[in-house]
Amino acid sequence: MAELLYSGKVKQVWSTDDPDVIEFRYTNQISVFDQIIPSLIPRKGESLNRTSCHWFKLVEEAGICETHIIEMNAPDRVLARRFEVIREPGEIPRDMENVFVPLEVICRHYLAGGGWRRYKRGDVGAEEFGFEPGTVLEEGVKLPEPYLEVSTKFEKFDRLLDRKEALEISNLTDDEFDSILAIVVQVDNIIEVEAAKRGLIHVDGKKEFALGPNRIPVLVDSFGTLDEDRWWAADDYENGTIVSLSKEFVREHYLGTGHHTELYAAREGGTEEPPIPALPQIIIDQTASLYESMFERLTGENF
Repeated sequence: MAELLYSGKVKQVWSTDDPDVIEFRYTNQISVFDQIIPSLIPRKGESLNRTSCHWFKLVEEAGICETHIIEMNAPDRVLARRFEVIREPGEIPRDMENVFVPLEVICRHYLAGGGWRRYKRGDVGAEEFGFEPGTVLEEGVKLPEPYLEVSTKFEKFDRLLDRKEALEISNLTDDEFDSILAIVVQVDNIIEVEAAKRGLIHVDGKKEFALGPNRIPVLVDSFGTLDEDRWWAADDYENGTIVSLSKEFVREHYLGTGHHTELYAAREGGTEEPPIPALPQIIIDQTASLYESMFERLTGENF
């Protein structure tokens, strides 16, 4: 009998009759700023699952790397290879195989989201993103090269890591770490080309990995969706306007209401976090429509 192994912010992991296979079940929940919103988005889970499986298929066909996908067994479910999960930092043996890598890799192609907010606050300069020192940057500018960041996976809140700490937490070798970063750039090349065919700009996104037999990197979890990635309409961007076509749409709602400011003030001050309010029905309807339409634009398939 299937057993619930893990319940995350937007998906669940279940056991199967095969100890080496797990089932991901995508829910209609939605989260921002590490808070689950008390509102459901109709058919969101189906959109995420089908979109992610589309990208996994393209990566496998291109021969970029191995993936954990076995079979999409329902519109909102997928069977995948199971990997051992070790949550304690630095505790993964250097010779261990079939183990989850406790890092997230973010690849930015445009200055937006967290990257833009850090620059705007003055936490980082233009040179951090590949520009000449002293260059004044505008939100949404295209970066000279893909900009890679690595963050934690098993801490309460995501935290950016430098290379040294990322290696300490994961116990990867330098070559293994660099191999994963190179795969991320190759995968994003596929996404960029496919998105451009449909009038979309791939702004940024995150990926996760495991190490399979012989510690070969395996692309896992989900990616290329409205939850993990940020998208803009190319026509609008060329005309000087940024229109968010991703979960950033929902983030911006809470930025506008002031909830984001209150939440991060509480986190920085160590006080109790304010609960995240439910979404207005009009935002729920718009978000559901966005997930449906973006599935069709990203994949070329009917929802």
